[in-house]
Formats: sequence, C-alpha cells, structure tokens
Amino acid sequence: MQYLLLIYDNDAETDPAALQEIVAAHMRLGAELAETGARVGGNRLRPADTATTVRTEGGVKSLHDGPYAETREQLGGYYLIEAADLDAAIGWAKKIPGGPNYSIEVRPIWPLS
Repeated sequence: MQYLLLIYDNDAETDPAALQEIVAAHMRLGAELAETGARVGGNRLRPADTATTVRTEGGVKSLHDGPYAETREQLGGYYLIEAADLDAAIGWAKKIPGGPNYSIEVRPIWPLS
C-alpha cells in the first residue's frame, strides 16, 4: 500500500546552519528508502510565501498569493512510499528529520482507479 508522508514545519524556526544537516539527513533517508524499495517519490517544496492558492467559493474561483491557511506550520515536503501497513509507514515517518518543531502526517493513498 502507498502512503504519503507530509512534512510540516515552521520555516522561520529552522536555523540556516542546522538546515544543511537536515537536508543531508533527508538525502540519507532518501537513499535508504530507495535501497529498500520503499521510495516511490518525494520532494522538498519551496517556501510557503512562493505558493499560489486557487480557492473556490460558491462556484467562483479566486487566486491568492502565499498559503491560504493561517498557521505557523507549512507543508515543506513529502515522501511517497510503499509500505506493508500503517505501522511500517509510521516507522518510516519517525525517521524523517526536521527542525526544532515539526510534524509528519501519514496518509494512505486512495487510488483513483
């Protein structure tokens, strides 16, 4: 089964010097996922202030710069993995590095076909 591991973090809280080690740790985790055959995909996202949100209200679409949600945490990246079950996916999620305060959301994929 496939799972999406969504990485939420506060860009402002991560020290630039620490960020280099975090990125290096992600590279190591990506290699481990690939070696075990668990990695399907994944990417780091650009900062939230580069986002554009397309919002629909009452059938009318509008554009908004930046993230629309009012929150300190933003989606910073994701891994798409193949795992035997939720416990295995959670095991991978626990290995994901981050800044001083971050969270990983584990979501099973619901195939369209």
